[in-house]
Amino acid sequence: MPRARVVKVDPLRPDEGVIEEAAGVLRSGGLVAFPTETVYGLGADAFNTEAVYRVFRVKRRPLDNPLIVHVSSLEMLHRVATGVPDWVTRALSVAWPGPLTVVLRRSPSLPAVVSGGLDTVAVRCPAHPVALRLIEALGRPVAAPSANIAGRPSPTRAEHVVEDLGGEVDMILDAGETFFGIESTVVDVLSPRPRVLRPGPLGPEELEKVFGTRVDVPPYARGVESFAERPPSPGLKYRHYAPGRRLVLVERGSCDDSSYLEFLVRVLESRSQETPALLASNETSEEVERRLGEAVVYLKMGSRENPFEIARNLFGSLRSLDRCDRVSIAFSEAIEERGIGLAVMNRLRKASSERVVCA
Repeated sequence: MPRARVVKVDPLRPDEGVIEEAAGVLRSGGLVAFPTETVYGLGADAFNTEAVYRVFRVKRRPLDNPLIVHVSSLEMLHRVATGVPDWVTRALSVAWPGPLTVVLRRSPSLPAVVSGGLDTVAVRCPAHPVALRLIEALGRPVAAPSANIAGRPSPTRAEHVVEDLGGEVDMILDAGETFFGIESTVVDVLSPRPRVLRPGPLGPEELEKVFGTRVDVPPYARGVESFAERPPSPGLKYRHYAPGRRLVLVERGSCDDSSYLEFLVRVLESRSQETPALLASNETSEEVERRLGEAVVYLKMGSRENPFEIARNLFGSLRSLDRCDRVSIAFSEAIEERGIGLAVMNRLRKASSERVVCA
């Protein structure tokens, strides 16, 4: 199968000729992988039903798992959503472009397949010059889930897209590594109070400032239980972000830092004959390495003082795990669930096949 055409673009000043070529691919029913500020998306013309079905086929994604529609303006929002409340419009005028997706009523003109057959639609306006210019050049909304095989860690580099989908995408716009490295925050604004469906770069604290009201964060948004209804957005029903290796998340429970570290070391020692891997902050990795040395493979995700760094490196670390030939099992440190840390823990819980709790 031929590989997709990969074209490097300046993330801040993309070449207009390249953008127009990519828009032409979308107009003809093709698929274009492109960068956003969160992860790389696999884009199709949202109003081309066959192209949207192709997105599901290429990703091997269940048809009841909705796609996010990307727009370039508030005006374009009204092409895919109807009955948008004024208070939502005011909030989006502040938060967009940005990593915020809202669930609204779907316009009857938008193909139902985009939303998994539901009468709602998840919409966002990405804060990336390449993504915005592509949507503007097409002149229509773009349906775009993450550009990876369903269930795999999301792509934060064009190389990840090539790794998963290189033979099935028509064009890949390579603008380097994405900024946040973790998918957008998804909020249901049709509930009595804004309800987080999937945490992302905008944590509950920022969301309450955007919406001017309290925001609900149910247990499924933390990844600790399943979503019981038909999912109105991605990231709710199916296992996501999983590496090929077995991943065990070591939860903190009620342990303080010292007790947690001791527990983590004991867990790793119990698997030392298997050469386990550890996904952890720089600080924890260095402390464990001081005690256990080369008995463990270390995948350092960043400083615990900078959870945005950990978020940005999370999916790359999960992909690196699959390239560790001598590793059959990995353990991940848990981080504090504040701000973007909530999103990191959501992803780790969904990526793990098992969780153990420090008691």
